[in-house]
Amino acid sequence: MTTLSDRPHTALMVIDVQKGVVADAHQRDAVVANIRTLVDRARAEGVPIVWVQHSDDHLQKGSEAWEYVPELARQESETLVHKTFGDAFEDTDLEEVLAEAGVGRLVVTGAETDACVRSTIHGAFVRGYDVTLVGDAHTSQDQSAWGAPPPDMVIAHTNLYWQYETAPGRTAGVTETKDVTFGRST
Repeated sequence: MTTLSDRPHTALMVIDVQKGVVADAHQRDAVVANIRTLVDRARAEGVPIVWVQHSDDHLQKGSEAWEYVPELARQESETLVHKTFGDAFEDTDLEEVLAEAGVGRLVVTGAETDACVRSTIHGAFVRGYDVTLVGDAHTSQDQSAWGAPPPDMVIAHTNLYWQYETAPGRTAGVTETKDVTFGRST
């Protein structure tokens, strides 16, 4: 249903599951395990995987904190997008990568829920993509010291509002790891 009618394919997106991003994240091990399940399933089904890796002043490119967690190993043939903004589409080649692969639907996982995940799902949706957020495969650190709700509430709220997101000609939705399909429906 995407507005990108010439893009019938789906891709799995793994956002910023880096050592320094998820070290203290809410339910880190369970979320990483769910992402690993999806990566394995996508590979088995021949679904493209797009790995997104953030860098900035606090997450130096090449540092140990910048590296992906050891449980998730990108294969050389899988796309890696480097970013410096929350939205993985901003100032990157992500749009070109997805267009070349004929991708019009994204299944999104990663970190952090209230920053890069949220920015990227909104960025994809306004660019015409169908976007399915995997509700048990994204996480966030506790930012309550700065006035944010606790991470479980941030995750629950994001899952709640994303399942009701609407716009002409595209779909949004939330599903659990066990229910993910890489077909066209959400």
